[in-house]
Amino acid sequence: MSDNNPLKRPASPAEVSQYLKVTHDRLFDNNRAWAADKAQKDPGYFARLSAGQSPEYLWIGCSDSRIPAEQITGLEPGEAFIHRNIANLVCNTDLNVMSVINYAVRHLGVKHIIVCGHYGCGGVKAAMTPKDLGLLNPWLRNIRDVYRLHEKELDAIADEEARYNRLVELNVEEQCRNIIKTAAVQQSYAKNQYPIVHGWVFGFHDGLLKDLKIDFQAMLKNVQKIYNLTD
Repeated sequence: MSDNNPLKRPASPAEVSQYLKVTHDRLFDNNRAWAADKAQKDPGYFARLSAGQSPEYLWIGCSDSRIPAEQITGLEPGEAFIHRNIANLVCNTDLNVMSVINYAVRHLGVKHIIVCGHYGCGGVKAAMTPKDLGLLNPWLRNIRDVYRLHEKELDAIADEEARYNRLVELNVEEQCRNIIKTAAVQQSYAKNQYPIVHGWVFGFHDGLLKDLKIDFQAMLKNVQKIYNLTD
């Protein structure tokens, strides 16, 4: 379809309109095919799906369209509660992500929280671009703060791509730390011994996930020196 994309060349309004209709209808065609296939292979699938959700995982990932969480982990609908934003940030002033964490932990009882970044992240690169990015400025400032916290390590990396990749990893680690600062996670872990927080990074070059081996208990202990909200 991309070869006939009129948006990439001069086109008439009629061509653009037809293209938009085709790309819109394609999703419904795919949905009908998916639903029919699921019903044929597993007649009870939608009955179970409609009964409610009890996911084991909360996934906080980047909005990048190339990283479908369920597909790269082999999960089915209902197995992961998913939140995505630019550069997979967990900001305490973002009521969206804070509400997601609270609901996932207190009401769904997730056992694992995964922060998944990816190498070559456009948000991370944009954050380190010395230019005014308008509305994105306050959002990307969180990544610049990560750089500031790890400035000595990052400045010692001469290769630019390697430096950005390391910043991606450090950003994931800092977002894991931000999750551990929340009352919902601290109180649930004190009571239930879950959830555990994990930091992962996805690589486009091979499609594999890298586990950053976050030491959850050590990070929790260090965080609670200042951010203890267990009472």
